[in-house]
Amino acid sequence: MTATATTATQPAAAPAATTPAATASATQAATTAMAVPAAATTVRIKAGATVPFKDSNGNIWQPDQGFDGGDTVERPDAPITGTKDPGLYQSEHYSMNYFSCKIPNGKYVAKLHFCETYENITEKGERVFSYNVQGHPFKDFDIFAKTGGQNRAYVETVPVEVTNGVFRIDFISNVENPQINAIEITPQS
Repeated sequence: MTATATTATQPAAAPAATTPAATASATQAATTAMAVPAAATTVRIKAGATVPFKDSNGNIWQPDQGFDGGDTVERPDAPITGTKDPGLYQSEHYSMNYFSCKIPNGKYVAKLHFCETYENITEKGERVFSYNVQGHPFKDFDIFAKTGGQNRAYVETVPVEVTNGVFRIDFISNVENPQINAIEITPQS
């Protein structure tokens, strides 16, 4: 509140700032500030987690957020293979309708991290769901069939373009509930 009051009173207290050179300089600075888009940064979400996660490369993954519906579970003792970061796959968000987050428009690479850790899924066909990443449909996705078994990490890489300031993944249940372990959205260079 104080900063706003100080900013609001500065023009009246400093009439010398209204010279043509000062006005042109202020107008140019304001125009430049509005024309510069917000910088795109990498978004990393560890689904199902309640605290941030630091991976083996030193990247920080934010705890579960951005999901509509569903629930979370952590399985800290699941023996995950196929990754140097098993902790990334030891929690999940399941039975959700969608995931979304606001990001600047542009081209990105989305990496969706999956691992079948539910002990009651013991063969292919027991968890099948579809999902759509920014208009890229994936029909009848079966983690167990894709990886060949339980507790095996899998990453689906999808190049996408955001044009409305929102990145979104829609999930549709076919057999059992959809689930995901982590989401990484990296700006394309």
